[in-house]
Amino acid sequence: MNDPRHYQIAALSLLLLYGMAHLGFDVTPARAVLIVGSALATQWIGSRLARLRFDPKSALISALSLCLLLRSNSAWLLVAGAVLAVGSKFVIRIRGKHVFNPTNGALVALMLLTDRIWVSPGQWGNVTFFAFLITCLGGLVVNRASRSDVTYAFIVFYCALMFDRSLYLGEPMTIPLHRLENGALLLFTFFMISDPKTTPDARSGRIAFAGLVAFVGWYIQFRLFRTNGPLWSLAACSMLVPVIDVILRDKRYFWPQHPRNPTPQQPIRGDIACPDVTSSPSPSYSH
Repeated sequence: MNDPRHYQIAALSLLLLYGMAHLGFDVTPARAVLIVGSALATQWIGSRLARLRFDPKSALISALSLCLLLRSNSAWLLVAGAVLAVGSKFVIRIRGKHVFNPTNGALVALMLLTDRIWVSPGQWGNVTFFAFLITCLGGLVVNRASRSDVTYAFIVFYCALMFDRSLYLGEPMTIPLHRLENGALLLFTFFMISDPKTTPDARSGRIAFAGLVAFVGWYIQFRLFRTNGPLWSLAACSMLVPVIDVILRDKRYFWPQHPRNPTPQQPIRGDIACPDVTSSPSPSYSH
């Protein structure tokens, strides 16, 4: 399992199944199948139109994350969320790199367009929360060659802001700890902001990006008093990633390839990974 997406799919699938079977997650099997099917169909159509090999892994991660977070009484809005998440990878791109994390972009777009959807933090309970936390931390080990640094940086910055606010207000430390025990925040930290295809290429850029997302998310949550602060923040700050990549240049990240179908190494020009149009395939539209 060289590809960390295999671990992510397994973790999200187990959490969703356990949540529906034992925790009363407010998502039915039929709606979960609808979201997953719509995401895979969009990935297949997009791959055909772009003449790329169909790879379901990224679409599955986006779909499972939507199953855990996206709620609506309209089945069509659930389908729209899946189509927006996966379709945005093929449409919204700068210099060959998609801009928004698929799940995050779809959630924010739907929240802007309609009041008929909402984001559920999940009915987890302490035992399930900490079990999933350990699973996510294990994912960092599997994902060590990818973008774990942005996850660590976001955790440090966001926790510092949360605890500093409580110290300033004289609140007991149990209050920020309780706020951090949030299933949606776990999914955001380990499966959204850590997406190696939408974070800055350079490590220094990723750390700065994590600090910016943490501060803007905290400000939206505790100064503007809007829910889902980190989600809004990531969508807004993602638009700065192309600028960060120009200022702090480094190699582009590519997902590990199957050994039976390896992708040639991309030549590097000016410390930026550039596709060789004479010999390399088109860049992947993966998550």
